Amino acid sequence: MIRKNNSNSLSIKDVLNKLSIDELDIKGKRVFIRADFNVPFDDNLRITDDSRIRSTLPTINYAIDEGAKVILASHLGRPKGKPDPRYSLAPVAKRLHRLLGKEVLFAPDCIGPQVEGIVARMKDGDVVLLENLRYHAEEEKNEETFSKSLAKLADFFINDAFGAAHRSHASVVGIAKFLPSAAGFLMKKEIEYLKGVVNNPVRPFVAILGGAKVSGKIGVLEHIETKVDKVLIGGGMAFTFIKAMGYEVGDSLVEEEMLDTALRIRKTLKSAGVKFYLPVDCVIAQSLEPGAETKIVPTMEIPKGWRALDIGPATVKLFAEALFNAKTILWNGPMGIFEVDAYSRGTFAIARAVADAYALTIVGGGDTDLAVHRAGVSDALSFISTGGGASLQLLEGKELPGIAALTDRKTDI
Repeated sequence: MIRKNNSNSLSIKDVLNKLSIDELDIKGKRVFIRADFNVPFDDNLRITDDSRIRSTLPTINYAIDEGAKVILASHLGRPKGKPDPRYSLAPVAKRLHRLLGKEVLFAPDCIGPQVEGIVARMKDGDVVLLENLRYHAEEEKNEETFSKSLAKLADFFINDAFGAAHRSHASVVGIAKFLPSAAGFLMKKEIEYLKGVVNNPVRPFVAILGGAKVSGKIGVLEHIETKVDKVLIGGGMAFTFIKAMGYEVGDSLVEEEMLDTALRIRKTLKSAGVKFYLPVDCVIAQSLEPGAETKIVPTMEIPKGWRALDIGPATVKLFAEALFNAKTILWNGPMGIFEVDAYSRGTFAIARAVADAYALTIVGGGDTDLAVHRAGVSDALSFISTGGGASLQLLEGKELPGIAALTDRKTDI
């Protein structure tokens, strides 16, 4: 999701030699837009957060304004390769109708003669939303015949589903083999911020990494170690580092097999002149049960039988001071179990500190996205990624299948 216009990022041309939608002549053409409409629902199948739908509106509206026939496709949940009304995209079609201010026809399937007939009757500027791609097991298997069936519906393929770009699925990778393919505006922004800014940050560049496990962030740490000025470590992963340094961490989460790796990463960063911060205090409890007794203790004095569940107030102050002069901030991973009120204060305080910083602020997707929304500061951040696993892989410097499959700019189309 794109926020305040505070960008010093590179263009997609600088960071990736792939076509984008605004480089295609799509007037009167059938344009298949792969979106990420995998939105949450309540028990009455009402959408509770439509931010993923809103994030791809610039691409959809551009295609409509250019006079294209717009065919939208997405997955929703895990229906296990067969139709399941709990995972129908019908409510998304209704929400799109409201957001676009025009009719959105809903197709009962995503391939087949009936869908082809609906598409054949489309006029320029019309919008059709196909039913859940994952109603077909062939989607996740990236089956070629299924990919061809999707490609048969369109003249161009536009991938605007960054959250699925790390998946080698038919609607992400397979279809691109059979159609000229380009990035949508959301995909462009994700690449510009996550790849471009990390490669060429305005300094000082500060990375905040949290979440449960060191193993999930090793790739990011290794990729940014020559580019970052400060690294702030919070969440459960901090206690693997702390135990690796020889301190008692009680029953806090520790990846025993990662202790040597944690020491190596810390040594490498410090040798590179990177300032490395760990929590100095934490909120501890003996269980996650509601009403459980909590204490604030130094991180090196956690009693046995107790575990750290949030960073403490001294750490919040330390981290906030480390952010004070930052010009680029990348944050991926919460500081504690923020879903539980008693252990949410650290994460929310860091969210406010990031929002208040006079810097380009980039937040990774997944839990961090949810945390900044609950902290009420999402509108004050420069960019919030729509992808969890995809954003992590891009930050690790890995090639995402959904991006690699797009048409190279130099290719004649």
